[in-house]
Amino acid sequence: MKTAGIHHITAIVGNPQENVDFYSGVLGLRLVKKTVNFDDPGTYHLYFGNEGGKPGTIMTFFPWPDAYQGRVGSGQVGTTTFVVPEGTLSFWENRLHQFKIEYKKTTRFQEEFIQFSDPHGLRLEIVARSEAEKSEWSFGGVSQEHAIKGFGGAILLSAAPQQTAAVLTDVMGLENLGQDGDYIRFKAKGDLGNIIDIKLSPEARGVGGVGTVHHIAWRAKDYEEHKEWQEYVKSKDLHVTEIIDRQYFNAIYFREEGHILFEIATDPPGFTRDENEEELGKKLLLPPWLEANRAQIEDHLLPAEARILEEDK
Repeated sequence: MKTAGIHHITAIVGNPQENVDFYSGVLGLRLVKKTVNFDDPGTYHLYFGNEGGKPGTIMTFFPWPDAYQGRVGSGQVGTTTFVVPEGTLSFWENRLHQFKIEYKKTTRFQEEFIQFSDPHGLRLEIVARSEAEKSEWSFGGVSQEHAIKGFGGAILLSAAPQQTAAVLTDVMGLENLGQDGDYIRFKAKGDLGNIIDIKLSPEARGVGGVGTVHHIAWRAKDYEEHKEWQEYVKSKDLHVTEIIDRQYFNAIYFREEGHILFEIATDPPGFTRDENEEELGKKLLLPPWLEANRAQIEDHLLPAEARILEEDK
């Protein structure tokens, strides 16, 4: 079996409005869904992506305002990569400078990356590539011409790099593209979220908390293939969960040999399951089983909304 690539990446951050201001206000992504962590309804689950939250564009967050700072390290996604249209890296350098965000430039596999961190310490980078369709979303100072298309991929920090490499090729169906210095590169069959680099040199063990990635999710095209993935992962002697309804996709989870938490998520039903595309992200959406507790949940959550920042007015 072969996944098309990344479905979404989920991270832990701090204050929710700071989170929205950065990913929507600075990076120009659309807040496509404002809901709660179904396992912890007192916490938001915020989703950002392109105009409709297409799989391969979805960055999601659990904002825990009073949580402790985590440590990025082995057993985690170390860096999340966003992809932008070719010829727009200078725009993004200028934009980061405009918002006083420190960045550096680096090269891997003959590609140039702009690397920086979000306000809560999450490691990010931007790369320009021609593949994948452009986003149709614009917000603040980010036009469709310059907008983030979705994920370019990720850098994995594995506790066992060669074993993680084997999982990517033998289980998830990615192609090994070779090595460049400290990194091995893999490619999935899709055109978004399709480039995965594994860092070979050891890192201290990661500690979950603010500024760290919780899990990386891979795509299953439909419910039938999702069930096949569950059986397939089991056949590879990896412990996989039962199928869990996450309202906007179904999910299964397993921890691979390098201790990184993997999810496989279905493309359907998507974010227009409970509101139309024009209204995405504007109000708090709850699953049916939590609707009776809406007043209590809303009282507990801090305000968070997408807004144009002063620098773009």
